[in-house]
Amino acid sequence: MKLSPVKRLVLETMWGLDKSAKAVEIAEEVGLGFPSVMMHIIGLTRMGYVMTPEKGRYIITEKGEKALGFPEISGEKAQQILEYLPAEKSFHFYADVGKPLNVFAANLQDFCDKILKVDISSIEFHTDRGDFEAWFTAIGDIELGRKTLLIKERRLSGEELRNRIYETVNHRYEELLKLRQAAVSSNQTRI
Repeated sequence: MKLSPVKRLVLETMWGLDKSAKAVEIAEEVGLGFPSVMMHIIGLTRMGYVMTPEKGRYIITEKGEKALGFPEISGEKAQQILEYLPAEKSFHFYADVGKPLNVFAANLQDFCDKILKVDISSIEFHTDRGDFEAWFTAIGDIELGRKTLLIKERRLSGEELRNRIYETVNHRYEELLKLRQAAVSSNQTRI
């Protein structure tokens, strides 16, 4: 079933949160009124795209994630995304155009470490330009690229921006580690 633009926005927002949330929190994130968002959440629940893990809280389902159209990540793909990259493919932090900080991240784990230490003006610079989502997409993680774009669209700044990017990337890193480990365990069982 095709999603209306508003239902898609609500679903993407829930997906971007990566946790169950109250309808009022989702409405605040979406930037629309509570009654409208609640109506869409009810519709998405009926479609099987959203579920209620506990009373008054909502979370996107696997079916809802598939409706957003992201490619499924296999253990092998997770391994590829998590690989340590050579310097030319690493993420290089800049203070501004032509002003490198000589700090780079060679994989997602390294990115999490560096994002906590790099000057906030660099994070704002790269967020505004779309550099983070471009790099995540380039290393093969379209989903993380999209989540970073959603953060950019919220127009966060300062430590709030740093924390949101860190939490999002770290959560994705942990997800990918689990996928990779599950694939390794599965391969060992077959042997």
